[in-house]
Amino acid sequence: MKVIFDTDVGIDDAVALLLLEASPEVDLIGVVTGFGNASLATTTRNALYLKERFGYAAPVFQGAADSLAERLGEGVPDFVHGKNGLGDIDLVEPTLSVDPMPGAEAIVALARQYPGEVTLVAVGRMTNVAQALALDAELPKLLKNIVIMGGVFGFNGHRGNVSPVTEANIGGDPLAADIVLGCGAEIVVVGLDVTNETIVDQAFFERLRDNAGDAGKLIHDSNQFYLQFHYDKSGVYECPVHDASAVAYLLRPDLFVTQTAVVRVVTKGIALGQTIHADPQPYYDIKAWHDRPTIEICIGVDATAVREFCESTLSVFGN
Repeated sequence: MKVIFDTDVGIDDAVALLLLEASPEVDLIGVVTGFGNASLATTTRNALYLKERFGYAAPVFQGAADSLAERLGEGVPDFVHGKNGLGDIDLVEPTLSVDPMPGAEAIVALARQYPGEVTLVAVGRMTNVAQALALDAELPKLLKNIVIMGGVFGFNGHRGNVSPVTEANIGGDPLAADIVLGCGAEIVVVGLDVTNETIVDQAFFERLRDNAGDAGKLIHDSNQFYLQFHYDKSGVYECPVHDASAVAYLLRPDLFVTQTAVVRVVTKGIALGQTIHADPQPYYDIKAWHDRPTIEICIGVDATAVREFCESTLSVFGN
């Protein structure tokens, strides 16, 4: 399957990218960077660093540096991902360069090159995808589907991670997210409802370090910062599997339970970035929900199987 990976390369994005690269059924045809876990310059550097260190063939395209409109929070969350976006591990500046085509244009060009064949896996802010939709109204029909890591709908008792009701990727550009979720493409949202169910600990990362070669070492080392962040919040050295869960859904959808829904994103006020799901046919004819297309949202997961899938797939780097 042909995949474009739209990412704000931080600690968990790197795991997702390496999981894509380790999967033989995936043909990674483009990596599009954006602001989010770090600045655009930093996330782009990280994408090029991973390309140079692990040799993935896909070109890197630089995307959006800021949101379309109001977003939640200021600056970048370096307290989560470190100042270099990869847990402040030692990095060598890459010698590779980005492709000159802007990220949104690259999404459109690749979708037109392979109509009906491309899955867009979006694990950062939705800005690049919204900009691509503005460039080409036919994009929803050109893409095979879109798998998004983002949002939270209140299933399994989970709430937001950047506000009581908001998940970080959606809160980073609520307007872009609302545009994308209503574009009419075949969309699956893998949100905190399931990613917060899939928890990994230090032993998980130690096994990757020991069994997954250089990729396992990078994942182990960068996630020490991530584990410490979560320990400071919860008192336990554990962290959720966020972005890699979107890749797990792409490759093993049988491990997830989904529900069909209409989704809107709050773009102003104290609930900025909240993802609200509704039945496909609301009880009242409210204009904000009228003729909104349905998407699939993940509401359940076999967390043990997802952890095992990630670990076994990444072990290819140790062979």
